Amino acid sequence: MSRQPYTPDEYRELVSRLTPPSRMLRGYWRAFWVGGTICCLGQALTLWAEQLNLGEITAPMFTTSALVFLGTTLTGIGVYDVIGKYAGAGSAIPVTGFANSMAAPAIEFQREGPITGVGARLFTLAGPVLAYGISASVAVGVVYWLVKGWVL
Repeated sequence: MSRQPYTPDEYRELVSRLTPPSRMLRGYWRAFWVGGTICCLGQALTLWAEQLNLGEITAPMFTTSALVFLGTTLTGIGVYDVIGKYAGAGSAIPVTGFANSMAAPAIEFQREGPITGVGARLFTLAGPVLAYGISASVAVGVVYWLVKGWVL
């Protein structure tokens, strides 16, 4: 004879017994301090670039380039994956996370060749992000242009 389905109370008790405890607060803390550290590093690079007289416009470009280089290099040697597992979104949100999302698929499929491996997989994750970002910026620009024309 087969067992009857669980009653709602039995099912709720089973789920609460089998569900591991939430570690959300720990995840928030890790994301906060790792993401904050990456951002502090970026600010330090910007201040350093300004001390080198790179200028107000060039210094942030230098910082972005340096952080992309750092993120890609750490991905290539396998360190960024460890940081990502530890910090979650704290490592994915800054520009280093974007560099990681570009480099990881390319590195993973390099054995398939420069065209069918690296070239085909380079934008698998970052491609939709780039397409959405560019499309959104064009839409905002058009709306701004229309509103600016009506207001003036």
